[in-house]
Amino acid sequence: MKMTMHIDEELLDRVVENFGCTSKTEAVEMALREMDRKVRFKEMVKTGMGFTPEELKNAVDPDYDVMSMRAAESPNRSKKSRGR
Repeated sequence: MKMTMHIDEELLDRVVENFGCTSKTEAVEMALREMDRKVRFKEMVKTGMGFTPEELKNAVDPDYDVMSMRAAESPNRSKKSRGR
């Protein structure tokens, strides 16, 4: 769909650059998808995904260390090509 929008050009340019988007349209679409994903994720968490609190607690390995996993991630992960 074609439309006219007033968007902060500097912000849009930063998003294009930081996320490796190939066009401004791709950057806007990616940002909208991310906002939608966040809302859907929050709703899923609120419902507990149909699990009891005990089931959720037992779903994660007690030895899992999220901070060491984050440290192991590539710092340029966000700039990888995104296939759609």
